[in-house]
Amino acid sequence: MKIIHALLTCSALIIAAGCGAQNPEFNVTIDDTVKELDLDSYLGDWYEIARFDHSFERGLTRAKANYTLKDDGTVRVLNTGYKDGKYDEAEAKAYRPDDKYPGALRVSFFLFFYSDYWVLDLDENYTFALIGSKKAKFLWILSRTPEMAPADLDRVLNKARSLGYNVDNLIWVEHD
Repeated sequence: MKIIHALLTCSALIIAAGCGAQNPEFNVTIDDTVKELDLDSYLGDWYEIARFDHSFERGLTRAKANYTLKDDGTVRVLNTGYKDGKYDEAEAKAYRPDDKYPGALRVSFFLFFYSDYWVLDLDENYTFALIGSKKAKFLWILSRTPEMAPADLDRVLNKARSLGYNVDNLIWVEHD
């Protein structure tokens, strides 16, 4: 009986800790994705300006993403950067599952395991973008250049804040 009580207590603590870690103001839904996304205009190189910390990018500098359209209509994603001074890359594929939500893509770096790639903000000239998902732990700021104009950066940071992201947790990517 003591073992069952201990297991129930541990389970309750784990659940409570998980709930406490959630940002109650985070409220991103698929309806927050951009209403227009011309994939041809989105293709090409993007510099990662800032991101939330993830094990798969930890320590990565000079991070870039390149998007190219494949013959089958999917998008080839090539993420590159330097970790401990050594070149590193990861290839993925992305697709748009529903034309009703043009800014809501799905991306896979491994087999058939897909994650959200939601374009939450994008300027009309396709020079900067805010990327996230329905989970508060994923956020990226991308730009066509290694540095963003202050007004553009303010815009995406304000958008991220309005969606409930804690922008204080952003890691600023070095591009020197």
